[in-house]
Amino acid sequence: MPTQLSELQKITELVISWEALPNDFHLEDEPVENTGQPILAGALRESLEIAGFIQPQMLIASNFGLCATVNNQIIVKAPDWLYIPSVKEILPERRSYTPNLEGDIPAVIMEFLSHTECGEYSFKRTYPPGKWFFYEQILKVPVYIIFDPENGLLEFYQLENERYQLKQPDENGRHWVDSMGLFLGTWQGTKEGRTGYWLRWWDKDGNLLLWAVEKIDKERQEKEKLIEYLLSQGIDPNNLPI
Repeated sequence: MPTQLSELQKITELVISWEALPNDFHLEDEPVENTGQPILAGALRESLEIAGFIQPQMLIASNFGLCATVNNQIIVKAPDWLYIPSVKEILPERRSYTPNLEGDIPAVIMEFLSHTECGEYSFKRTYPPGKWFFYEQILKVPVYIIFDPENGLLEFYQLENERYQLKQPDENGRHWVDSMGLFLGTWQGTKEGRTGYWLRWWDKDGNLLLWAVEKIDKERQEKEKLIEYLLSQGIDPNNLPI
């Protein structure tokens, strides 16, 4: 009985520390599960960049190693997408990140579901712990998002009283991400040859943050409307002073 209690105690008690990875620690290059996932992650970043949201101190990455040491064992998870408000040092070739030691904990983590079961819902406590347990109980990430690209299901979990609570979207089907000052929701359409569901950002006024191709198209339409208006007023657009 004492041995069993001792083993149980090891499982239930977590000693968490934030230590730099050893120089000889091997970070695995996790395989991409399907071609859609990097496109989804890239699209999320692209619209933020175009909107001028991204600042140098922020860290936005995908398939990127998040590290912690739990009960003297190093744990590394690679979320499909993450947002960290501020890091202490800007490193161009960063492959891993240890919260608290190197800066803020991630404010938002996303996982995209695929045909392969990867434990997005796993609350496994023993080594190596499940993703859900790692994000909720070890890193304590405020917002955890699980997205199914096939059917557009967006699950938005918020950390409350040390547990993730599923939140319902607003009347527009969107969720407010307080740490970013933006709404997140789903959208259907085509980009980079992929037709289906996407995750998109909206600002506080409900304006969609555009992708590059959308911004170019919008500017073209505005130019055409201006030319049409000038012509209706008997003004030749080609003779306007520069």
